[in-house]
Amino acid sequence: MTRRVEIFCPKCKFHPRESDRWQCNCGNVWNTFEHAGTCPECGKTWKETQCLACHKWSPHNEWYHEFITDEATEEKALEESTSNS
Repeated sequence: MTRRVEIFCPKCKFHPRESDRWQCNCGNVWNTFEHAGTCPECGKTWKETQCLACHKWSPHNEWYHEFITDEATEEKALEESTSNS
């Protein structure tokens, strides 16, 4: 079994990039997902995160989507992707 986590907006499915930034009340600008919603400057933990695409707020922990796949499923997906190339 393989566990993978994807980060995307629970409302519109926007995937933030590493270069995307949010601003804290203290004025610090940072990538909220690199620090699990906690500002590295002042230590404020944001319970909700605003989507940069749809501008809606969602609980920060709902942005993390865990997928668990077995090795056979992964091998089949790899075979399909290489045969379609």
